[in-house]
Amino acid sequence: MVADLHLHTNFSDGTFSPEELASHGKRHGLAAMSLTDHDTVEGCPRMAAACEAEGIEFISGTELTAELNGIEVHLLGYGIDLENKKLLSEVARFQAVRQNRIHEMVARLNRLNVPLQAEAVFEIASCRSPGRPHVARALVKAGFCGSLDEAFERFLKINRPAWVPKCKVSALEAMDLIHQAGGVAVMAHPGLNRTDEIIPEIVEAGLDGIECFHTKHSAATSHHYLQMADQFHLLITGGSDCHGLNKGKPLVGTVRLPYHHVEKLKSRVAERKAALAGPQSALHTSH
Repeated sequence: MVADLHLHTNFSDGTFSPEELASHGKRHGLAAMSLTDHDTVEGCPRMAAACEAEGIEFISGTELTAELNGIEVHLLGYGIDLENKKLLSEVARFQAVRQNRIHEMVARLNRLNVPLQAEAVFEIASCRSPGRPHVARALVKAGFCGSLDEAFERFLKINRPAWVPKCKVSALEAMDLIHQAGGVAVMAHPGLNRTDEIIPEIVEAGLDGIECFHTKHSAATSHHYLQMADQFHLLITGGSDCHGLNKGKPLVGTVRLPYHHVEKLKSRVAERKAALAGPQSALHTSH
């Protein structure tokens, strides 16, 4: 039994609907899936229903962009309560920042005599968590670029003329947000963000796990993070980081996390929820 715990839909910057994603998961023989859209949990109820229809276990999730000591950290929150008020209000704030960033990128493109309209980007995104891939798709659709790669190379990659830095929450705040919503906080693709130097500090602050297996992690990179997980007693997760057809091939099923890691993750989520319920739950069980 295997799982893919890092997936995106069209509720953020993926191209698949939750139903299409679950159907791909079924085809690849996945026993469990988690939806980790950027700064939103909006797609989770539909993904949960789609997974149930396909006989796949679903774990709620989200991906928050954060930073610690100037280093960008992506945090995956698993097992979160999708109706947690604080989580929902903070995520709405992150979404507003994302929407403002789109306006700023479009303004920069306009100054470069690329007459793209922000509305065209929002129409393509049709979600509350738009990102650079949506700007790239709008540039291609309007004929300003021949491909998504060209859009990123010419305009949208870091330090290119229409790139706008992300406004990031502190990693410690993001972890607190995940924890108070009953979830566990896992560092996504550490090999891509070169986060090794801050791992001891973020573990000290309450990190629960690390994504050792990822499409862009080599076998050596995965091995390195498995050793770190062992050293710091962290949960081990993995996922394809599938964005549908946005970034070439679909990727679902290319990372196959052994199910026993899912069991450990679920048991940590259960511990967190029990700790949050506190004495009340103990009182409940004694009656």
